[in-house]
Amino acid sequence: MITPWSTIKMKKIFTLSIIALTIFYSNTNAQTRPGIRVGITQSTWHGDAMNSLNDVIGFTNGYVTTKGRTGFYAGGFVNMPLTERISIEPGAYYSQKGYTLKGKLPIDKLEFLGASATAAVQSHYIDIPVLVKMNVAKGFDIYAGPQVSYLVKNNLHMEAGALGFSVLNKNMDITDNFNRVDWGVTAGAGYTFDNGFSINAGYDVGLSRLDKNSNFKSYNRAIKLGVGFRF
Repeated sequence: MITPWSTIKMKKIFTLSIIALTIFYSNTNAQTRPGIRVGITQSTWHGDAMNSLNDVIGFTNGYVTTKGRTGFYAGGFVNMPLTERISIEPGAYYSQKGYTLKGKLPIDKLEFLGASATAAVQSHYIDIPVLVKMNVAKGFDIYAGPQVSYLVKNNLHMEAGALGFSVLNKNMDITDNFNRVDWGVTAGAGYTFDNGFSINAGYDVGLSRLDKNSNFKSYNRAIKLGVGFRF
């Protein structure tokens, strides 16, 4: 269970990281290298509320299913060497996250109708990580660090249909029901080629409750696969 104290500690860690980064940047002549990165995200929600929901869904014999949201992320970063093997890398990325609940008509004799309904939470975030990267072999890096994510917008997209026809296709703005700031951590690994092109894989763990009113305990989780270029 994530406690408020954990969130407070994440805020302190992130603030101290920014202060350390500012001091370092102000007093070093090390070469900085900017870059860009884009990729895909596979996100979902985790927590007590989601575990309870999955337990209930287990009684539907597959007629109701859940899945994460596949989206994309894109942004830029600045790599700042500390030593030959250690560097600090702040960045800013637009990132799509969310969750999906899907159901179909549980009547075998009426399967030809193809009746189904989907409710998907489509979240749009700005992720700001401050990474500590370690070069463990030529071109191969591992990284970890704090991350703060700002919720720009949250949509609830609902669809329903039968016989190939759409009977419902509606978007609802539910941004105000969610916390704007998500404190978290991120970690992963990547490989940078001699020409500056890179590939990477990472995992984001949100530590702040998503629901502003604390009606349910759920937290963001996201896998990120991307490519980038360091100038």
